[in-house]
Amino acid sequence: MPAPVTRETEMTIAAITFAPLLDASPVIQVHAFAAMSALTLGLVQFAAPKGTLPHRTIGWIWVALMGTIAISSFWIHSIRLVGPFGPIHLISIFVLVMLPLAVLAAHRHDVSRHRGRMIGMFVGGLVIAGLFTFVPGRIMYTAATGH
Repeated sequence: MPAPVTRETEMTIAAITFAPLLDASPVIQVHAFAAMSALTLGLVQFAAPKGTLPHRTIGWIWVALMGTIAISSFWIHSIRLVGPFGPIHLISIFVLVMLPLAVLAAHRHDVSRHRGRMIGMFVGGLVIAGLFTFVPGRIMYTAATGH
């Protein structure tokens, strides 16, 4: 028979809350919700058939979201390295350069280059940059852990 649950054995699980994000400035809200949307749509793009009308439509939405994420980052200055800018802004510049190059590759039917650039932006601009938002003390860490 299992031991009874007591205060000593009870596990506390922090609830995910959007409150810290909703309390943040509008630019952070736009940035974060665009990033979450782009991450979701990017995963859909990986799983869905390529070259179809839905792929192109979702792709254009993804490009707009990534542009929004990159541009909005220039008004977020929580980590400063040079003046108001931090290392994350280098990723934003990378995305703003690569987005038109990736779209151009698709228009030229250069699938390999298009795929590589899009995956690079997904991994670098969303996954890696996104992981840094879960550092203790940052808004997404607080939203995810309740601390």
